[in-house]
Amino acid sequence: MNCRISGLLAVAGAVLFFLPACTRKESPPLYETVTVDRRTIEVTASASGVIEPVRAIDVKSKASGEIIGLTVETGDEIRAGQLLATIDPRLPQNTLSQAEADLEVAKAQRQNATLKLARADTLRVSQAITEEAFEDARLAHVEANAAVVRAKTALESARDAMDDTRVRAPANGTLIVKNVELGTVISSPTKDVSGGTVLMRMANLDTVQIRTLVDETDIGKVRPGMEAVITVDAYPSRPFAGQVLKIEPQATVVQNVTMFPALVRIANPGHLLMPGMNAEVDIQIGTRENVLAIPYAALRTQRDIASAATVLGLDPEEVQASLKAPASPTIATPDTTRAAASSDTSRSRGGRARAGSAARPGGGAWAAEQRAPGGANMGGGSGGRAGSVGRYIVFTMRDGAAGAVNIRTGLTDLDYVEVLEGLNEGDTVVVLPSASLVESQREMRDRIQRMTGGGGIPGMQQQQPTQGGGQRPPQR
Repeated sequence: MNCRISGLLAVAGAVLFFLPACTRKESPPLYETVTVDRRTIEVTASASGVIEPVRAIDVKSKASGEIIGLTVETGDEIRAGQLLATIDPRLPQNTLSQAEADLEVAKAQRQNATLKLARADTLRVSQAITEEAFEDARLAHVEANAAVVRAKTALESARDAMDDTRVRAPANGTLIVKNVELGTVISSPTKDVSGGTVLMRMANLDTVQIRTLVDETDIGKVRPGMEAVITVDAYPSRPFAGQVLKIEPQATVVQNVTMFPALVRIANPGHLLMPGMNAEVDIQIGTRENVLAIPYAALRTQRDIASAATVLGLDPEEVQASLKAPASPTIATPDTTRAAASSDTSRSRGGRARAGSAARPGGGAWAAEQRAPGGANMGGGSGGRAGSVGRYIVFTMRDGAAGAVNIRTGLTDLDYVEVLEGLNEGDTVVVLPSASLVESQREMRDRIQRMTGGGGIPGMQQQQPTQGGGQRPPQR
């Protein structure tokens, strides 16, 4: 028996924090009161990604051979046509000289063939040669002309090959990678089946982009053209402005989470953002400035009225009668409750609320125990979109008495929610524990009473709580 009593005392000590009405004479109230005031509400979809250039160019050389000159280093700003590297020109120079000589020979042969054709034409008039000899002279002249054309083409190719030994920038940009040094022997992509040697990589950093992954719970609210705020570790106190360019249609699964790639374009005139930087992206889904707002945890649905009224010491039936049943209340069904529990990712990176996720609303002592009313709809109502309108119930304290009122809500960041109708600035709303918490407390008290035979825990003095615990506030 002594062992059983010791065990009960240990259990009782462990649950004292969950029974505010038990044995502690100065137990805190089971609810908080918050004044309705004005604030700015912002809803963002948060994601992360890596800075990358919008357009990057791999620079290769059409000439093969040893690099004998490099004029740039990584980080240099490069203009189109600027000399980047020089390849050993000896072989192209020999080819060029040979082509020039071949052209001179071809021109001389064409001149000789032209003279022969003229003589043959004169002799044919006097019938001194046969028609066949004249045709041979004309054919030799045509072949001499063709040889000149071939020699000119070879010469142009040789000149191009000679020019190719001087590698020039194809466009304006910044040199971000250099793969070769003096003495490196490179191959040409026109002669090497492997694609040739990449000498360097350059990119225009005036505008960069982030290829970020957005959770599928948020992607339905993201649209091209939406503004975004980007932060990087290199400049933690300096946000950068960006804009959503497009959303890729093919999903990507990362650690069993379905994500969609989204491209965010950022102006980068000072080139502070460099390729490879890790970035956090907050896409601005909705903003409301200077609006009436209350803690999200204060919202209640029809399903919650009985438990909330019990905590406040009110008659649930009287509360229902005073509300006169709203026209289109949001009912928290078991399905939406399970959906909220399965998608409990209300907090994104940096502490911002993520749109569309089920929440643990802030703003009160019971925030850690309360689920968002209505399941995963972030704005209330049926849409769940940023700025969607919902209808809820809140409990207020007026003239020292508790009561319930219907309200209409707008945008929410899952910490605070915009109030469109039903409350005025300066009103006092009650932030209550969740119905599940009240029920768990009741079950715990009943379990301990059954274990002790209904006589309480030996050696402990227990005050008599009201139904649901806490002090009963004055009735209306």
